[in-house]
Amino acid sequence: MSRPIIEVRGISKKYRLGKLGMTSFRDEMQNLVNRFRSKPDPMPSPKREVTDFWALRDVSFDVEPGQVIGIIGRNGAGKSTLLKILSRITEPTTGEIKIRGRIASLLEVGTGFHPELSGRENVFLNGAILGMTRSEIRNKFDAIVDFAEISQFIDTPVKRYSSGMYVRLAFAVAAHLEPEILIIDEVLAVGDQAFQQKCLGKMQQVANSDGRTILFVSHHMPAVRRLCERCVVLSKGLATPPIDVESAIDHYNREFKLGESAHAIDTSSLPRDHGRGRTCKIVHVDAKGTPALSYGDPLNLEVTLECFESVKDVMIGVGFDTMDGNRVLTLDSDTQAAPLTLPRGRHLVNLHLDYMPLHPAQYCLSVAAVSGANCHDILPRFAVWEVITSKHDTISDRGFGGCRLPPSVSVSG
Repeated sequence: MSRPIIEVRGISKKYRLGKLGMTSFRDEMQNLVNRFRSKPDPMPSPKREVTDFWALRDVSFDVEPGQVIGIIGRNGAGKSTLLKILSRITEPTTGEIKIRGRIASLLEVGTGFHPELSGRENVFLNGAILGMTRSEIRNKFDAIVDFAEISQFIDTPVKRYSSGMYVRLAFAVAAHLEPEILIIDEVLAVGDQAFQQKCLGKMQQVANSDGRTILFVSHHMPAVRRLCERCVVLSKGLATPPIDVESAIDHYNREFKLGESAHAIDTSSLPRDHGRGRTCKIVHVDAKGTPALSYGDPLNLEVTLECFESVKDVMIGVGFDTMDGNRVLTLDSDTQAAPLTLPRGRHLVNLHLDYMPLHPAQYCLSVAAVSGANCHDILPRFAVWEVITSKHDTISDRGFGGCRLPPSVSVSG
């Protein structure tokens, strides 16, 4: 009987959170010198308040060779922390892991790339880190470049790549250099839909034909259903053992509390995966003037964006998913207007529909601020909003599907 390729035993991870005094580096150095000279600090720093935060608590599970395991959970559930421990980027506070095989990880855009090196040089660098010989990398090189679709930029320093180009090359390297274990976080969200489908197809090939082990993190439940055999569900640092996909998705959906159905949500303090929100941050989402979302009634969504610097060509996108993860409505601010250029400061972006086309049901809300392939901030499936039957509604219980629009009708003949 073969041993598990990954064994996780009692993993916990603690971070120290605190408030530091608002002093400069020069002030801190002067205070240090004064302490050595036994002089009192002229302006002592405010007392540091430190609290402990457990990102993971006693997580245990096994992964068998050749399995495709989904890791799902809400933002802040501990997914990224777990993957960083498995990738040896950080160490657990307690517990141990045993990994039998080479790992390739794609956790953030450009992870493992040196910005001053060209795409070609980074392919060979990443291959060497994975333990591949130069001849092995050379044999795979053309396939990597073809898959990434960046042949004309392969000798350009990667610091000049867009985030989409980063992702394409990073995924191609990870998938083609034959590690025994492939760890994919949802950085593929910044790629276009065609490339996402291409990546899913490649992962299926890697798992089914090559028998490699994949850990796949995603908020997109159709992709989890398509790719994964079993799932680990994380919630507030706690994890289930690997369970069947449908049970895992049901568990995931139950995490959305009814209290989150409110149609005005402060998103400023919600956790972000992948460190997004550096250039601008989505701080509030509101269905203005609407006590409830009603099928057939007007919809006014107001997204409040805090820009920490001037940003160009910004698109604000809002998505509605069914509870099992199928996207049924997308509102993009650049569909009928030019992308936005916003100076530093706070801005209100209003998205209006004359007619709410979604049938009465509960929907998971997602929102993002994007410039081309660069994702400034993203909150996938962060709340549940409910669409109800309006007093004018006479047809929403007719037919099937999640969306119904009123067509123009003409009759001839």
